[in-house]
Amino acid sequence: MPFNDQKIIPAARTIKQFDKVVKSEFEYIVLLEVHLSHLRALKQEAERHGKKLIIHADLIHGLKTDNFAADFLCNDIRPAGIISTRSNMILKAKSRGILAIQRVFLIDTIALEKSYSLLEQTAPDFIELLPGVIPDMIKEVSTHTGIPVITGGLIRTDDQIKQAFDAGAIAITTSNKELWKRFQKVVD
Repeated sequence: MPFNDQKIIPAARTIKQFDKVVKSEFEYIVLLEVHLSHLRALKQEAERHGKKLIIHADLIHGLKTDNFAADFLCNDIRPAGIISTRSNMILKAKSRGILAIQRVFLIDTIALEKSYSLLEQTAPDFIELLPGVIPDMIKEVSTHTGIPVITGGLIRTDDQIKQAFDAGAIAITTSNKELWKRFQKVVD
């Protein structure tokens, strides 16, 4: 089962949020928008709590998304997974046995068609579709690619979560703390 059947994957945008979610019962967590200098310590803290850290490479402050950055993340930090819009990050993660999650923005038909082409080249382990409030597109992308879909972005209600799962999403990433609380008890 992907993510050990964890359906909600909390995405921490700050160190304060990370400190809260690392003490929760969630096994997988996403790290967004932290400074490069904090990565190693946050990875160690996640491991100390038995968490599997997924890093959103494109949002790490001070980190480029070039091949040197991909090598650094995969060789030095070694997270459980990497999320990126960049093909070099996805290909490097796959080659190092790290979960490769290609982020795709549903902007318009042209962007979707370009994404299909990119997904054929990178063959990521998972696709993260944003925004996650378009169930028909979740179903279409999942069917078209045959790659499991995670979704996130603008999901705010239990009904939107249900619709995403009904459309075929295997998990939801969210920085919405209220959704974290409803789907997993967070220890204070």
